[in-house]
Amino acid sequence: MSSQPLPTASRRIVWPSVITVVSAAILIGAEVFGAAFAGGWALAILFGLSETGTHILQAVLFTIGVFIMVAFIRNAQRIEPFTRRA
Repeated sequence: MSSQPLPTASRRIVWPSVITVVSAAILIGAEVFGAAFAGGWALAILFGLSETGTHILQAVLFTIGVFIMVAFIRNAQRIEPFTRRA
């Protein structure tokens, strides 16, 4: 095995794929983060949490939403590649 680096091929951005994934991420992100804030507020009322508890619960749900969005974009990029060889 050689320790020399492989020649790099130039890559081109596939804009239709990028636009599709970003558009879907914006739509899904609005739903996920809206649900995180509304769900945190509703659960805080249900469990009788203080205002601080409400904000903490919303932050936890928001963080879960970030993980969901990262997973979505990674999976979408696998299906709709952002680059291809020129």
